[in-house]
Amino acid sequence: MLNYKRYKQVPPVNMPDREWPNKVIDKAPVWCSVDLRDGNQALIEPMVVEEKIEFFNMLVKLGFKEIEVGFPAASQIEFDFLRQLVERKLIPDDVRIQVLVQCREHLLKRTFEAIQGIKKVIFHIYNSTSTLQRDVVFHKDKEEIKKIATDATEMVRKYAEKYEGDLLLEYSPESFTGTELDYALEVCEAVMDTWGMATPERPIIFNLPSTVEMTTPNVYADQIEWMNKHFKNRDSIVLSLHPHNDRGTGVAATELALMAGADRVEGTLFGNGERTGNVDILTLAYNMFSQGIDPKLNLENVRAIAEVYERCTKMEIDPRHPYAGKLVFTAFSGSHQDAINKGMQALKERHGEYWEVPYLPIDPSDIGRVYEPIVRINSQSGKGGVAFVMDTFYGFKLPKGMHKEFADVIQKISEKQGEVAPERIMEEFRNNYTERKEPIHFRKCQIHDTEMADGSFATLVTVTYTNNGIEKVFEGVGNGPIDAMQKGLEKELGIEIRVLDYNEHALTSGSGAQAASYIHLMDVKSGKVTYGVGISSNITRASFRGIFSAVNRLFY
Repeated sequence: MLNYKRYKQVPPVNMPDREWPNKVIDKAPVWCSVDLRDGNQALIEPMVVEEKIEFFNMLVKLGFKEIEVGFPAASQIEFDFLRQLVERKLIPDDVRIQVLVQCREHLLKRTFEAIQGIKKVIFHIYNSTSTLQRDVVFHKDKEEIKKIATDATEMVRKYAEKYEGDLLLEYSPESFTGTELDYALEVCEAVMDTWGMATPERPIIFNLPSTVEMTTPNVYADQIEWMNKHFKNRDSIVLSLHPHNDRGTGVAATELALMAGADRVEGTLFGNGERTGNVDILTLAYNMFSQGIDPKLNLENVRAIAEVYERCTKMEIDPRHPYAGKLVFTAFSGSHQDAINKGMQALKERHGEYWEVPYLPIDPSDIGRVYEPIVRINSQSGKGGVAFVMDTFYGFKLPKGMHKEFADVIQKISEKQGEVAPERIMEEFRNNYTERKEPIHFRKCQIHDTEMADGSFATLVTVTYTNNGIEKVFEGVGNGPIDAMQKGLEKELGIEIRVLDYNEHALTSGSGAQAASYIHLMDVKSGKVTYGVGISSNITRASFRGIFSAVNRLFY
C-alpha cells in the first residue's frame, strides 16, 4: 500500500480577492527559449557546437526574440558555442541573447568575457531562496540568502559599466514555488534596489520559476498574482515564468499564471528539460492559436520543427504529444470517425468563417500536418470511419445505407490483423464491389426506343455479358435503361430482384471523368439486400455494372 502519509499538502495562498479566474489570455507573452541551456543540460547526449548552432538558427527562424544560449562560464564548449555565434555573425540585431550564471564573481567575470560583441543581452543571475534549500543545502538564514543575490547584482552592475552592448538584468529566486511569498518579494525588491537602473524603457526581469512543480496550477497562479500586485515600480518590471512539469500540469499552470499577470514565459520546444521537462512553448503557442490569438511565432510547419528537434536532441516526440505527435490528428473510434466525416462535409457545404469540426480543435493543414492520417481503421472503428477513408482518399461517397455493409467487411479483417491501411480498404472495395465480375460480367449494351403494342414507347436494351466466361446476350424492355436491364436480367437468370435505391456521382473532373453508380438491390424471394458498385465514363454503363456487381453479391 502506498505510504501517502509521508507527504504533506502544499498550503494554498490566502487570497480571497484573487482576480485571475475572471481573466482570459488575449495576447501572446514574450517567449524565451531555454532549449540550448535548460533543455540541453537534460539530454542524455548533449548537443555539440554545430548541433546547437543548427538549433539556434531554427529558433531564430521560428521568431524567438529572446534565446537563452547556455551557461558560458560552466564549460569550454558552452563558452565556445557562444563565441561561434558572435564570430559567425549569426545573431540578428533584433534577437536578445540570454546567458545564465550563478552568483559567484569568477563566473560572472567569465560570462562577461563570453558576451563581448553581442549587441543585446539578458544577464540572468539566480540563487535558490526556498525554505527547504535554505535549510538543507545552504545552511543560511534569510538575510544571508538575500545577500548572495544583492552581492551578485552589485558585481553585475560593476562589470556592466564597461560593457558596450545593451544589457538587461534578469534575476530568478530559484525554487520560487517553495519560497514564502513575502520573502520572495523582499529578495526581488532588494535586487531591484541594488540594480538601481530599472525603468519602463529598460526594465528588470523577475523570473519566478516553478523549478519543481509542487501543487495544482491554481496555486501557482495565486502566487504570481500576489507578486504582480505587490511589486513596487511594476511598470519597470517584466514578470517572467519558468514552469516545470513535475505534476504534468506545466501548460495549465503557465496559462493560469499568464491570466494572473505574467508578461513572459521561458520554456522549451516539446517540453524537453530536467525530470519531466520544462513547459512546452509549442503547446502553449498552438493553444493560443486555436483560440484565435496570434502566437507571435512562425509555427506553420510543426513537422519541420520536430525533424530538427529530434535530430539535434536525439529525443523522440511521443505519438500522443499535442499537435506534433503522429497520432494526434487520428481517430480510431467509430463514432469519432463518423463525427469528423460529417463535420468536414458540413464545413465544405456551409463555407463558415471559423474552423468547426468535431474532435479536431484546429485544421491540421494550418500547422503543416495532412489529412491522410486523420482516420485509422481498426477493430474499434465504425462505419463512418471506413466511409471517410473511401471519400477522403479515393473519392467514393458511399450511400449512407452502404456504410455498415462495407464496414462489416473491413471489421472482419481488422479483427484478424489489427489496423487496416487505406490501401487495403480500397483493395477490399474493389474485390467486393467494383471488380465483382464472377460469375456474370457485363460487357456491353445497346439502348433503343421501342414502340409498344398500345402505341407508347419504352426502352429496349440488348446486353452482352459473360457467364462463367461464356459470352451470352439478352434483351429487356422497361420504362428506362435500369428498369429494362432489371427485367431482362431477371428473365435471363430466373431471378426476381428489386432496385431499392440508386445513387451516382462523378469521381474525377475533366473530359475523361468517371462516374460511380451505387445500386441497392433486393432478392425478392429471400429478402436479402446488398449494394453493387459500377464505374464508367458513361453513367448508364456504370449503373449496369453496379447491377451486375449487386447480383453477383446476392446470388453467388
